[in-house]
Amino acid sequence: MSENRIEVPTLAAMAAAGKEAEILFWVGCAGSFDERAKKITKAFVKILHKAGVSFAVLGAEETCSGDPAKRAGNEFLFQMQAATNIATLNAYGVKKVVTACPHCFNTLKNEYPALGGTYDVVHHTQLLKDLMDQNRLSLEGGVYKGKKITFHDPCYLGRANGVYEAPRELIKKLDAQLVEMKNCKEKGLCCGAGGAQMFKDAEPGDKEINIARTEEALETQPDIVAAACPFCNTMMTDGVKNKEKESSVAVMDIAELIAQAGDL
Repeated sequence: MSENRIEVPTLAAMAAAGKEAEILFWVGCAGSFDERAKKITKAFVKILHKAGVSFAVLGAEETCSGDPAKRAGNEFLFQMQAATNIATLNAYGVKKVVTACPHCFNTLKNEYPALGGTYDVVHHTQLLKDLMDQNRLSLEGGVYKGKKITFHDPCYLGRANGVYEAPRELIKKLDAQLVEMKNCKEKGLCCGAGGAQMFKDAEPGDKEINIARTEEALETQPDIVAAACPFCNTMMTDGVKNKEKESSVAVMDIAELIAQAGDL
């Protein structure tokens, strides 16, 4: 195994070996194909290995959750994509799903049940918090001691599903200073990528949404802008670059922060 290669079992391989995975890691399109988001995927997988979590992925059997199609108004395409995924998940008898993408999280959790796919779906920050609480995961050293971190609430994690505290508790465990933006939690401001906006040109206006959100983040004078969504990561990274602050302000996913603190 090469130094940069991480072994990740597939459900198909585990089934062939007569084994079952405790959790299915739903990687998502961004986590599978976007070069930046792949780093988040790798960080999370390293954590799962470190914590001894029995997990697997679908690999080539995973297709888009259907979120972008549904948000763009193509309900027919969404139901086709969902039906395909549900048939695959049910065939493997999947019970618990974890994903690092709030869009996949929201869709699998809230919209698949009506189509015959009912699973225990958790966001990766929720699972990471549980692993910490169970002492299955520990952090080493004070990598972020004295650092100021502000957290951007993803719409489909926060306002859509009420998950606010898990990511914040993880940041506090890093021994860092959590600094909140003026619009946070229930009043969080969208990064501008949701609702399939990620895949279309911006409409006319005075300012891009991600620039407005980045300005709020920079007002806290952070060392790091923490995100928990690959779309938010892209939009906030673009915003930081627009403000020419990329040399002093990093944009990182919670999983990357935890992996680095755990020396993974």
